[in-house]
Amino acid sequence: MPLLEPRTAGPGAQILTPILAVLATLLAGGVLFFALGLNPFETIEEIFVAPLLDPFSRSELLVKAAPLALIGTGLAFGFRAGIWNIGAEGQFIVGALTGGAVGLAFWGVEAWFVLPLMALAGALGGFLWAMIPALLRVRFQTNEILVSLMLVYVALNLLSAMVAGPLRDPDGFNFPESRMFHDAATLPILIERSRVHIGVPIAFGIGLVAWLLYSTHVFGYKVRLMGAAPRAAVFAGVSPNGMVILCLGLSGALAGLAGVFEAAGPAGQLTRDGIANGYGFVAIIVAYLGRLHPFGVLLAALALAVTEIGGDAAQVTLGLPAAATDVFQGMLLFFLLAFDTLTRYRVRLFQRRVA
Repeated sequence: MPLLEPRTAGPGAQILTPILAVLATLLAGGVLFFALGLNPFETIEEIFVAPLLDPFSRSELLVKAAPLALIGTGLAFGFRAGIWNIGAEGQFIVGALTGGAVGLAFWGVEAWFVLPLMALAGALGGFLWAMIPALLRVRFQTNEILVSLMLVYVALNLLSAMVAGPLRDPDGFNFPESRMFHDAATLPILIERSRVHIGVPIAFGIGLVAWLLYSTHVFGYKVRLMGAAPRAAVFAGVSPNGMVILCLGLSGALAGLAGVFEAAGPAGQLTRDGIANGYGFVAIIVAYLGRLHPFGVLLAALALAVTEIGGDAAQVTLGLPAAATDVFQGMLLFFLLAFDTLTRYRVRLFQRRVA
């Protein structure tokens, strides 16, 4: 039976591992595209190169990367501390729902405070939704992975019920969608003839603040210590339960804020298909590709945004199945974890005999 033996990774392993994972994903993706009857080189060019050449696609990269960066930043803190929030998609949906409900409550009110109130409600909604797995783990020692993941489907059903019921557009011919948000509840556009809104610089600004928090603040030190040596962290005065609440609460609040930016930005209203777009799951790949570091997460968010836009374009131009993009992103996470494991462990096929 193969065994894994610990070994010391070199200083460049943290940088080399994501590069190797991307190259392996491109190779495996080419085989996948060939099996689907597509030209691998043409498909990879359409996904990775074409979005960088078109001006509108370049602006869309920022729009797609903003929520991924926000969610990935919050997840990175938790993952670094050994706290596994897999349900950021549910917190994203609840944040969009609570923030959008505030915008609809003030529908027609042209006031400056509507957008800040929506952002606050969205962050609070995501925070409270993340507190469910946090408090269950602290009180009953439940597994936050399972609880947070199951809550995603609860959030989906809650969104469906609200847009088909209390938040449904009264003039929408019974379609399950809300009213379009009015101007005071819509994020201002920063670049003309694009969808780049004010939430983009806010998202990247929060990423920079998280970088400073991670690098210079005592909270960042506690997060790193908790993940590297949990028992030593306890002796150093770090409360494990407190870290669970803080990390899950932070990731939930940022995911909820990202949900508000999506609802009040590109979506413009509350709909199931317009909000539940899988950003919370893609952000898991973003966090790991960014090496669980806030600055790396920003770069990884841009990289994954390329695959999102390129994959959508390839569906139209080349007939690529929609699921192929998800498989491609899943392969990226698989190879990233595989290479990361191989840098820390050596595979030994046969067990050494002990005298």
